[in-house]
Amino acid sequence: MENRLKYGLVPMALMLLLLGSCTVFKQAAREENALLPESYFDSKNSTNVADLNWREYFSDENLVALIDTALKNNQELNIILQEIEISKNEVRARKGEYLPFMGIGAGAGLEKEGRYTRKGAVDEQLHIKDDKAFPEPLGEFVLGAYASWEVDIWKKLRNAQKAAVSRYLASMEGKNFMVTNLVAEIAEAYYELTALDNLLENIEQNIIIQSNAFKVVRQQKEAAKVSQLAVNRFKAQLLNTQNLQYEIKQKITETENRINFLTARFPAPIARSSATFMDIATDSVQAGVPSQLLAVRPDIRQAEMELAAAKLDVSVAKAAFYPSLDITAAVGFQAFNPAFLINPESMLYNLAGDLTAPLINRNALKAAYYAANALQLQAVFNYEQTVLNAYLDVLNQLTKMNNFHRSYETKSEEVEILRQSTHIANSLFNSARADYAEVLLTQREALEATLELIEVKTKLLSGKVNIYRALGGGWN
Repeated sequence: MENRLKYGLVPMALMLLLLGSCTVFKQAAREENALLPESYFDSKNSTNVADLNWREYFSDENLVALIDTALKNNQELNIILQEIEISKNEVRARKGEYLPFMGIGAGAGLEKEGRYTRKGAVDEQLHIKDDKAFPEPLGEFVLGAYASWEVDIWKKLRNAQKAAVSRYLASMEGKNFMVTNLVAEIAEAYYELTALDNLLENIEQNIIIQSNAFKVVRQQKEAAKVSQLAVNRFKAQLLNTQNLQYEIKQKITETENRINFLTARFPAPIARSSATFMDIATDSVQAGVPSQLLAVRPDIRQAEMELAAAKLDVSVAKAAFYPSLDITAAVGFQAFNPAFLINPESMLYNLAGDLTAPLINRNALKAAYYAANALQLQAVFNYEQTVLNAYLDVLNQLTKMNNFHRSYETKSEEVEILRQSTHIANSLFNSARADYAEVLLTQREALEATLELIEVKTKLLSGKVNIYRALGGGWN
């Protein structure tokens, strides 16, 4: 018997050792994640963009109105809110399991035993003695209250409740992450829409310039100063530029509809400030220090809450191996005649305690325990990945902003030079001092450079949105 007991305790000891090692591993992993680099670059500052409100960060009134509408109506966000309600109800259910269960009940019935049975013979004798007091068939009427309570010796129910609370908090952080992405997605689509408006306006201006140049070269053809080849080249370039506007118009329609979808409304015109697109400030943001990401990034906070819930799940699975104590009690009245029901002699009560523990075939409990440990390690890896992804995301966006600022400066200078060259080429061509090919080439280069400048500005604004999202802004 001693050997059996000894060998039976060995697996339990090994499982407890595994639990301790998993907990230590998890704690070590979190401490390692907390040691983020001190800064993104060589300099430090303590201001984080997440401290700003998105109404201040995106100051355009039209954009702010669109974001407000989306936060009220977006269907995906409303779905997330319902998931939060589900998590809240799970917390309530877990809290209810920890408390005693109480109820009241009433019942009525008839019972007729066979004559030649032990109970039947007893009923027959009672009926012979007093047929009024003991009717046949014998009735049964019950009215009472009952209660049951599992005494939470090993904190199994309390830990399950805490795990549900952690998952509820994780769902709240998931909602915040959704809000961050929604704000950023609308802002990026809005800036893209204003960029397309500027592209279309620029193309229309070039169409006017090229139309005038085409008229001039056609007049020169009539005056026999140029050949039909020059007329055809100018005409072809004009048609090519005119064709560009149709693709831009299609993109404008699609971008407007994407914004309408995010704001949960049917297609409607999007109010926007396209005239100030090139003047929107894209100054470098205050990125703060990497350790602030642990507090302000909703996805990191969500992973942290899920990690805490996974730890508690292991404790719950471990407690399933231990004995459980259930207390049951009942009090009420029971009689075979309703007239005797509310009577002191008809009163009954009981109180019992059951102590039970799993003994044989605990494979299901072991499987649940091992699965909980695996899910805990999975949560650790997910937390590590989320922290690493957040840091690299911010770093990529900061370098992107820095590089595109320099690109915008050089491209602006290129556009200004080509605009001057266009006027010079037209003047020289009109005075027969330049070939028409030089005019066509200069016009095409000026148009392409202007479109590229608008594209670089769009990327700058996209970087402004993405750095705000990467630093955890949008939800507060």
